[in-house]
Amino acid sequence: MTDLDPNIAPTAGAVILLLFLSAFFSGSETALTATSRARMHKLESDGDKRAKRVNALIRDRERLIGAILLGNNLVNILASAIATTLFLHLFGQAGVALATLVMTLLVVIFSEVAPKTAAITRPDSIAMFVAPIMRWIVILFAPITWILQFIVRGALSLIGLRLAKGEQIFSAADELRGAVELHHEEGGLEKEARDIFRGALDLDEIRIDEIMIHRKSIDMLDIDDKPATLIAKALKSGHTRLPLYRDTPENIIGVLHAKDILSALWEAEGNPARVNIAELARQPYFAPETTTLAEQLDNFKRRQEHFALVVDEYGSIMGLVTLEDIIEEIVGEIEDEHDLPVQGVRPQTDGSINVDGNVTIRDLNRAMDWNLPDEEAVTVAGLVIHEAQAIPDVGQTFSFHGYRFRIMRRRRNQITAIKVTPIETDETAPDYKDI
Repeated sequence: MTDLDPNIAPTAGAVILLLFLSAFFSGSETALTATSRARMHKLESDGDKRAKRVNALIRDRERLIGAILLGNNLVNILASAIATTLFLHLFGQAGVALATLVMTLLVVIFSEVAPKTAAITRPDSIAMFVAPIMRWIVILFAPITWILQFIVRGALSLIGLRLAKGEQIFSAADELRGAVELHHEEGGLEKEARDIFRGALDLDEIRIDEIMIHRKSIDMLDIDDKPATLIAKALKSGHTRLPLYRDTPENIIGVLHAKDILSALWEAEGNPARVNIAELARQPYFAPETTTLAEQLDNFKRRQEHFALVVDEYGSIMGLVTLEDIIEEIVGEIEDEHDLPVQGVRPQTDGSINVDGNVTIRDLNRAMDWNLPDEEAVTVAGLVIHEAQAIPDVGQTFSFHGYRFRIMRRRRNQITAIKVTPIETDETAPDYKDI
């Protein structure tokens, strides 16, 4: 035993050094995978060279993780082998079991849990600290990690799992949505700010027919009416732009702008009879119903328009959409001195909500912070009809998507008022669907 005493200290020192290296690899792995790519990109844009090194590493995560795991396993296995040899000399055959127990505790506590806990609490700063060292390690292990990647991809392809280089499961927009929702749930982002982020991200997924003003709610003017009648209707409507039609509302021939009317009245010295409405009409702009909000916003900017009539595939007028409608999808309702207060959503003292049937699902979700699906219907009434597969009668009640819908009013085939109650707050009522 005394012959081995001079070798104990160097051997134990080698094990401790290898455990430190294992801790370095474990902490580096956690920090570099948990670091925010968006924050690193911002720091790199500001000229931070350390962030630039981090971005260079995480750009190829597969190669980075391969190098870290290779290094970590090498030092762990080597540390265990040296410790086993040391314990065999010290304790004989019992040293194998003892070395296994001691090394398991040391590796788990000091080389896994402790460094990973520290790295997860400060991922950005630790990632920037270890990046210069990890850069050379990745370069050193590059040939071996390339071989390992080739073997792994080949093995996975045998079971039908093919990995494309740089393949991403979620889009950047999905990642942003998830980050926004997470910060909101954790209290770091107010609902209003969350709605703005969500609205901006959804512009590519919402079609204009989901937010348009339906044709039955549009104020239109018959160009065959007398100029005085047309001017009076235009000034009383509260809208800046009004469609002009001839014979039938389907035959839109122009758009009348309130500023043009006022200018023409000024030139006519206030005499409506001297105003030629047809000459004031602007060329109507038609947009297909399948246009997304992002596309329509680009079209508005390119054409310098604020107003578009929405048509279906047969060219029939479905409604209209304005630049303000699209902006409101991002920032919420914008009310001016001519707008009426937002109507249609009336919270009740019992926790239920009285909703007009023509209120859109998106507006209801935004107002109440709900998550009713809007894939199959635009309005609340449309959602009830879709789920019921029929036009329900007054008094019927339906339960779906975690809410109870009771039909309050109906005009002919149109549902005009619905009482919506979250089922969690309506504990006395059974969960059923009455058709």
